Amino acid sequence: MKKYVFPVITSLMIGSVLSFIFISSYDGSKSIAMAKNVETVYYIQRGVYSSKESMEDNMRQFEHYIYNVDNNMYYTYIGVSKNIDNAKKISKYYQKQDFDTFIKEKTTDNKNFLVALGQYDQILEKTSDDKIIKTICNQVLSQYEELINNEN
Repeated sequence: MKKYVFPVITSLMIGSVLSFIFISSYDGSKSIAMAKNVETVYYIQRGVYSSKESMEDNMRQFEHYIYNVDNNMYYTYIGVSKNIDNAKKISKYYQKQDFDTFIKEKTTDNKNFLVALGQYDQILEKTSDDKIIKTICNQVLSQYEELINNEN
């Protein structure tokens, strides 16, 4: 019995150390979406706020916007597109209005929203009219609220 104690304890220690090394190598790495029909979507971020009240005060000038909460911070978005060139076009539109924006890349698998977004992207590709860009942004955000937020 005594001759098995040392090898068992040694095996457990080596296994624990190797498991720790293996698991810690995944910390901070990006996860890959494994769902079907997942597509990359570009969100035009307007700002980050520490409270809901601050966010609501600063976003009053926008007819439509969406937000998510991450680590008790409120991230607001004023445009969405599946096409990076369209996302840049939306960002430039808002920069002409003196709003700082950032393009964030995320994924979604909501098929209905992706279909609607694709249709709006086709229109957005063909226009440079600021009124149409604003209308498309508001329509997309409205669709987002209907399809994505109601899903959750």
